[in-house]
Amino acid sequence: MADPLYELLVPYLDAAETPSRPLSARDATISKYLDRLSTLSIESLKSTEPQSLAQSSQSTLLSLQALSNRSHKAFITSSDNLSTLRTSIPRLAREVQQLRDGIPTLDEEAVRFSSTYTKTVENPILDRRKKAMQLVRNVDRLSDILELPTLLSTAVSSASASSGGATASTTSYSSALDLYAHIKRLQTLYPDSPLIKDVALQAEDAMKDMTTNLIAGLRTQNIRLAAAMRTVGWLRRVAPELENLREDDGSGTNEGAFGALFLVCRLANLVSTLEALDPLRELADQETQRRLQSASKQNGSSHNANTWSGGQQTERFLKRYIEIYREQSFAIVSLYKNIFAAEQSESELASMHGLNIRHVNLRTKVSAKRQASKDDPLQALPPALATFPMHLVELLTETLRTYLPNVQDKSSRESLLTQVLYCAGSLGRLGGDFSMILTLLDGADDEEGENIYEWEEVMRKHRALAGRLEQLTSGNAVAGSRGSSRVASPVH
Repeated sequence: MADPLYELLVPYLDAAETPSRPLSARDATISKYLDRLSTLSIESLKSTEPQSLAQSSQSTLLSLQALSNRSHKAFITSSDNLSTLRTSIPRLAREVQQLRDGIPTLDEEAVRFSSTYTKTVENPILDRRKKAMQLVRNVDRLSDILELPTLLSTAVSSASASSGGATASTTSYSSALDLYAHIKRLQTLYPDSPLIKDVALQAEDAMKDMTTNLIAGLRTQNIRLAAAMRTVGWLRRVAPELENLREDDGSGTNEGAFGALFLVCRLANLVSTLEALDPLRELADQETQRRLQSASKQNGSSHNANTWSGGQQTERFLKRYIEIYREQSFAIVSLYKNIFAAEQSESELASMHGLNIRHVNLRTKVSAKRQASKDDPLQALPPALATFPMHLVELLTETLRTYLPNVQDKSSRESLLTQVLYCAGSLGRLGGDFSMILTLLDGADDEEGENIYEWEEVMRKHRALAGRLEQLTSGNAVAGSRGSSRVASPVH
């Protein structure tokens, strides 16, 4: 039915036909509408259909206006692209042809790159890249290692400049020693690493500073036993090579060079303390000059009377000198024995424990040592303390021999000599009694035998006084024990 209607309406549809959309009966929209018209009556065609068409046309127009307002940019872009489509398609074809021609070259370059940078062939570029990647992965560890010398130097400097007392310095030195042990461990694990070698060299410089600070600490005034033991212990960890500097000489001690180092440092402190008496020493030197001048005048004169009556400044100097000497010498030897006697006692216990085992080989060892001593003329050095008291005594005797002749007053000389005997007895409790050595002192102006008689008199008085003090002390002890026994006895 649609085709006959279409034929009837063809003359009226020619005006609506456009080149872009030619009208045809086979168009779905036209065919559908023609089928609908065939179902309508004449009245509907005249009355309702024009209104329906006008309403649909208006609705379509509004929809087109809304669509144009909403999507006009897309329409413009589509129109522009459509206008350039004729030139874009040929250009795309040319580029595709170029891409097709470039694929073999790209494949050859990929093959060349793969063969050049393969893992099976050594390549310096790959090696540098691997090292760079490994460096990036381990940058945190490397930064920590590089900071070790700075941390070590900071710990050492803070310990030397700490004002918080022994606790702060102990913590700082312990941290420094732990850091140094960690650096030595790294050096053992990586002996060929230039970085570790550089860090170890910087750590060695820091430990030299620490060793200097520790040695300076041994030279401080009025050092305590605990501080001295800690300092010697730190020196053993900082400089272990000094431990085996001297072989064991059979005395049971294994102090190495630390004993001699300790004694040298304390001797330097003693000398610096005695140097503080230089103003009094200068006055004593002036009295020495005056005495020598008086003696020369006396020798030039006809009479032999002794006209020298000075020596007060020398007496002040010698009293103060002997006081400092007595206190410091006793402290030096006492500290040495307390620090280094522990090793001796342990070695003695070990020798007593293994006495039965070592008794069998004792004669063999003694004969071997005698044979070695015959072969080697340079014997092992004795312990440091064996010769140190002699140096102390020489230091005192030189001063007494120089300045004691200035003091001519008998009571003053006896007081000074008694003070020297007390000093000898104080050091004698530690095995360094030098009272008999001081009897060799002689004054330049004394007669023969007079000085020896003076020493005998002083020593006799000193021993008598010591005996009375001992009797007094023992009597007080007996009286105290009797009083305590009386208090403890029951009352009947």
